[in-house]
Amino acid sequence: MLVRDAMSTVVLTIGPAHTLRQAARLMSGRRVGAAIVLDPDTSGLGILTERDILNSLGAGQDPDLEASGAHTTNDIVFAAPSWTLEAAAGAMAHGGFRHLIVLDDAEPIGIVSVRDIIRCWVPARQHNTTLTG
Repeated sequence: MLVRDAMSTVVLTIGPAHTLRQAARLMSGRRVGAAIVLDPDTSGLGILTERDILNSLGAGQDPDLEASGAHTTNDIVFAAPSWTLEAAAGAMAHGGFRHLIVLDDAEPIGIVSVRDIIRCWVPARQHNTTLTG
């Protein structure tokens, strides 16, 4: 199975000036665990995850004052839609993260998460167990 089969095409894009509260509200509304942060001044992509917001809150920072750009990961690994789920899971395990932005021709077309991969693997593995069991 490939990343294109598992990724979510519901991609939330925010700017670096969005506060963490605004980002959290948008992420919650879309039911996603990560947002792509697009900085028009640098033409760069970053990612803000629910863990980034949690870490900020845990540090006692004010989500109404903290800008998303200050908590964005910019040194990220991108996936291609043609990657296998094994390759995506390996990249996540190696890097210690749970989301990959999926790029096609340098454009973000989706996000694949650990949850997406598990959702694809569990039914396939249950089916295989039923056939061999």
